[in-house]
This record gives sequence, C-alpha cells and structure tokens, in this order.
Amino acid sequence: MKKPKPIPMQTNSRIFTFFLIIVLFIGFTKQNEHPKKDKLLIEIISYVIERGHYDPKEINDNFSENVYMNYLENLDGQHRFFLKNDIDSFYKYFYKIDDEIKNAQINFFNLTYNKLMQRMNEVENFYENLLNTPFNFNKKEKIDLNYENLPYATNIIELKKIWRKRFKLNALETFSTKKEEELQKKNQDPGYQMISDQELENNARNDILENMKNFFEVYNDQKRKDWFAIYINSIVAQFDPHTFYFAPRDKDRFDMTISGKFEGIGARLNKRNQQIKVVEIISGGPVWKDKLLEIGDAILKVRQEDEKEAIDISGMVLDDAVKLIKGPKGSKVFLTIKGVDGNIEEVSVTRDIVELEETYAKSTLIKDKSGDYGLIELPKFYINFEDYNERNAATDVKKELEQLKKKNVKGIILDLRNNGGGSLKTVVDMTGYFIEKGPVVQVKSTGGRKEVLKDNDPSIVWNGPVVVLVNEFSASASEIIAAALQDYRRAIVLGSKQTFGKGTVQNIIDLNKMISGGTYGDLGALKVTTDKFYRVNGKSTQLEGVKSDIIFPDRYSYVEMGEKDQDNPLAWDRITPANFKPSVMSNYQYAVERSKKRLKENPIVTLLDEQALWVQKQQSDFSYFLDYDSFMNEKEKNKEYAKRFKKLSEYKAPFEFQWLPEAGRKEYLNKDTIERRERAIEALRGDIYISEAVNILIDLSSIKTDRSVAENKKK
Repeated sequence: MKKPKPIPMQTNSRIFTFFLIIVLFIGFTKQNEHPKKDKLLIEIISYVIERGHYDPKEINDNFSENVYMNYLENLDGQHRFFLKNDIDSFYKYFYKIDDEIKNAQINFFNLTYNKLMQRMNEVENFYENLLNTPFNFNKKEKIDLNYENLPYATNIIELKKIWRKRFKLNALETFSTKKEEELQKKNQDPGYQMISDQELENNARNDILENMKNFFEVYNDQKRKDWFAIYINSIVAQFDPHTFYFAPRDKDRFDMTISGKFEGIGARLNKRNQQIKVVEIISGGPVWKDKLLEIGDAILKVRQEDEKEAIDISGMVLDDAVKLIKGPKGSKVFLTIKGVDGNIEEVSVTRDIVELEETYAKSTLIKDKSGDYGLIELPKFYINFEDYNERNAATDVKKELEQLKKKNVKGIILDLRNNGGGSLKTVVDMTGYFIEKGPVVQVKSTGGRKEVLKDNDPSIVWNGPVVVLVNEFSASASEIIAAALQDYRRAIVLGSKQTFGKGTVQNIIDLNKMISGGTYGDLGALKVTTDKFYRVNGKSTQLEGVKSDIIFPDRYSYVEMGEKDQDNPLAWDRITPANFKPSVMSNYQYAVERSKKRLKENPIVTLLDEQALWVQKQQSDFSYFLDYDSFMNEKEKNKEYAKRFKKLSEYKAPFEFQWLPEAGRKEYLNKDTIERRERAIEALRGDIYISEAVNILIDLSSIKTDRSVAENKKK
C-alpha cells in the first residue's frame, strides 16, 4: 500500500492569500448530530468540488481505488489493528467507492469504522498482558518499521507478536537512555549505587503501560464523526494535496492560527511516515529561544511536568498530538525527540505566548571592507485583511529598504528561506520596489479565465544589486517574487536546487452557506484549489518551483519534501508569456561564475552534501535492533559519525553584522526583543548561505563586467 506523503497546507480566506499551516485530520464538535449529516456532507462536498475545483477529476473506478488506499493508510497506516481478513472483507469496495460517492452512500465507511472499533477494543484488552512479561534485551532480534511493505497480521496471535516487538523497541529506547544516565552518575561518583538493570527494565515497561492507558483514553474520546472527517479528507485529497475538509472545530482553530497569537512551544508540526515532525520553528517562540528543536526532528513522546510517564504519540492523529504538546504559558512539557541525525533525547520546553510578530520583516546591516550591504529577512507575506494600510509585508519591506538606502548599502539580500507564502497583493507591491513597472504574475482561474497582476507604479525603491535566498521550504507567494525578480533579471536566486513548487491557489468555502436552516448543525468548511500561478515568462511554478541560478546544497537536498513529492499534485504547464522587458544586470555572468567556483572549492559545501546524503540514509532506515548491545553499538556509531559535521556549526563569517531597529517604529525595545535580535545576529555569523550571498553582492557591485569575462574566455 502506498504511503501518503505529508501535506503542507497553504490556504486563504480570500482569493490570492496563502499560509503554511499544520494538517489537522480530526475535528471535535458537539454531539447530537443529525442522522443524515454524513450523507449530506458527501453530497455538498461533491457538488462544490465538481463546480469549484480548478481541475476536477472524474469520479470513477481509478478514483475509488485511490480513496480506498489513502483511507486505509490514514486509519491504520502502521498495521496495528486490522487483520488480513479485515482487509479482504473491505476489498469488495475497492472499485465501488465512486458509486457510493455519487449516491451519497457510506456503507464502506460504516464497515471499516465498525471493524476498527472492534479491533481497537481487542488490542486494548490484550496489551496489558504483553507488558506483564519482562523483555530479554540479550535476545538477538530486529524490527522493521517500514509500514509500506509490512503485511497485516493474519490473526490475533500474530498481531500480539507485532505489538510485543514494538513495545520492546520502546522499552529498549527508555532502558538504554536511563542506563546511560546511571553510568554517568557512577562515573562522576564511584560511590553511587546504580539502579539495577532489572529495575530499569521494569520501569520502562511501566512507562509503556501508562502510555498505552493514555493512548486509548485519547482514542476512546473520539466519536464516529471524527473518523468520518478522515474519510472525507481521503476523498478530497484525490483532487490535489491542498484541497481539505475542515470539520467545525478545525475551522475555528484555523481562524485562530491566522490571528497570529497562541500559547505553546512555537513550532509547527506535520505527520510524515506515521511520525509527528517539526516543519517550522517560529521565531521568538520557546523552541527558537532555547535552540531545542530543528526542522525535520520527530517527536516520539510527550510528558507533562506533573506526570512521570511520557505518552507515545507515534501513530497518533496530529490533532491529538498537538493538544498534548500545547499548553498554558509558564507550564513545562518534556518531548522525546529523534533528531534528523537519528539521535534520541528528551528536551524540556517551557511554554509561552508565541507572538507571530517575529515573522515581520527585519533588516540587518552587513559591514565588509568593500562596503556595507543590507539583509532583509521575511518569514511570511503577512497582511491585515481588515485594513491593508495598518501593517503588511510590502509596506514593512519598503521601510526597511529605505532605511538601508540611508546606510548607503551597495546591495540587498532578500531572505525568503522557509517562507511558506502569504498575501499575493503584498508580493505584487513588493516586486514593484525593484522594477520600473510591468506584470508580476499571471493567474489562471477555474473555467480558464486569465488575469495578469501588474505593478503600475513607475517608481523604483531599490535599483541596485539583489540576491534572493531560497530553500526547499520557500513556497507559494515567495516563489512568485523570486520568479519575477529572476525573469526581470533584477536578482540572482541562490539556494536549493528548486523551491517547494506550490503554484496553486486555494479558497475556503463555508459549507453552511450551501444549505439553509441549520437543521444539520455546523457543517464545517472546504478549502478547495481554484487557481494556478504562472510566471511572467508563461511557465507555471507548480511542481518545478523556482530553480536557483546558483545551487547551494543543504541537509535536506536529498529528502522528498516538495510539491512534486506529494500525492495527486496538479500538473506543470505553461501559458502565453506576459509582455515584459527584462533589465540588464551588470556583472551577472561574472558573479555567477565566481560563486560557482567558490562553492566547488569550498570543503564546507562538500561536507554539507555528505550530511545531506547521511540525513537521507537515516530517514530511510526503518530497521532497529532489539538487543541492548546491538542497539547501543548502532547508537554510538551514529553519534560518532555525526561528529564529522561539527565543522558546519563552527563556521564564522568574515563580516560584521549589526541589527537595525524596525524601520518606522519607535516602540521601546524590551529585553526579550533585544535578546532575540542579538541571538539572531549570532546565527547570521554562522550562516554560510548569507556569507555567500554577500560575496555575490560584492562581485555584482565590483568594477568587473561580463564583457571582461567573455574576453578572458576567448584568450
């Protein structure tokens, strides 16, 4: 069965607006649902998608097959509950789900839901007995967690064996960590009386026992309608990765996310390969302040400060995991993390109010012997929908550009790394600061209507050298400005091989407006893809993203995470180019060739590529030893190998960095704000990508010309 890829969610409450958010699979609403609500949802959603989706698919046998596979993967992707004969009984619907959708029937859902409840009840009844028997950590055995290739158990006895092995792996992870702590204490104090291995093993099993009690407590709280939301999303996901059904409470949570303030750890999460993973670190949040997590880290367990036992969240639906991790300001949560390098450790996070103001544009002055250069960091294209003039990314960037101009900088770096998108209006306005006037992006809507969005202001805020910094997480709106500046030859794009490749637009439709009376209660909302982006040169940013002029590898170079790696993405295509006139960038060829030569000769770049290959290997390794000696040998081998990448964290730029106050704002800078900016400056000193961007600006503003490069080639 094919594993579904994680879905980076980007959406809008108005057309042309985009946000990167976590995927929430299950919503919780009031009980007492109308008995025909499920069928009504099928009818309404089918109607909306058929008439509103940019590229609606035919609901046929092939569609049925894909829904079948995706739905079962979402229900029991780790093969922990269903037996083979259950799957066999489901198979009669393999090519019938399309007929059920057309007739608003839910027989397939009812069958799978009832069987899942039965199997979950059986597991709940036998897991405690499995954990009453001590594990033998001297016995040589392994476990394979590549769920895509694992068969379903043929009977309950075989299912128990599968659960026993998984319990043993969890216990071994806990046992090995606690034993390391005991050995360290003994090393520091020879008189320390170590806890026996038998007691450590017993404690590990008790941890799992408590964890499983919590696990089933959470799952038993879920209602039928919560599982039905999973079924609905297995259907709508076949149209494209960004079409998504929001159950009522999910929609409320989405609205809260847009408001820009919440209490938690300051990280956005997604679900990948049945693991909860970090996809974004929010600047200014607790995790960012204490450098506790990295993008790509997997959260295995969660423990509250008033509890002794951690809850295993592997396989848990994302919404439930998020609820365990979030909490009130000042409270602590302990997270067991598996880093991208494979190492496992527990970290303590003190929750706080996460202010998304840290996603606002900010600038830094970079001083070199050749002159001064400016850096503008923009994590998101933000906007206030109620009042565009109050605050938005475009006006803030303009103020930062004007502030840097007063500092007489010779070039500008626009850092769009990890920028998942935002308001398209701000993108169009912002692009206009670098070009005289002209088209910025083309948008093709449902029905084939095309619109060209233009900058009509002939004034230019900055006409000097520009480098746009991107990576694999630069998506949607950030891809538009990078593409426009590249097409106009106004900037050199530096970064990953290509950006994320999301070239589609979503709109949120309130399903309650599709029916009058409110008899059926709150129906939630549907986020549906309605438009596609195209560059001014006519090419779509869908799938291909923006290809960097200069490729600079990073640790994610070989990890599948772009739009092209999602299930059911819309296709790449092209339309007629818009009428635009590229500028002539001085020293373009000279700067590109110099940069490529530097990167080729830089040993750090070679080390980065080696690290990326190692990360790929770690993320594709699903096999684990279940005896202590082999487990620890593997763990130590990984730790030792990771030391070779220490040089990457030791890099220091040869430039001086000076943070600048927010342009046009006179608020008092409190201690936390100053501390954040100072820490950000320290991070810039160790950022080799920023350093190379500065070197490119130095070359662009030098007295060399592309003509001199051509003449040297002839010689």
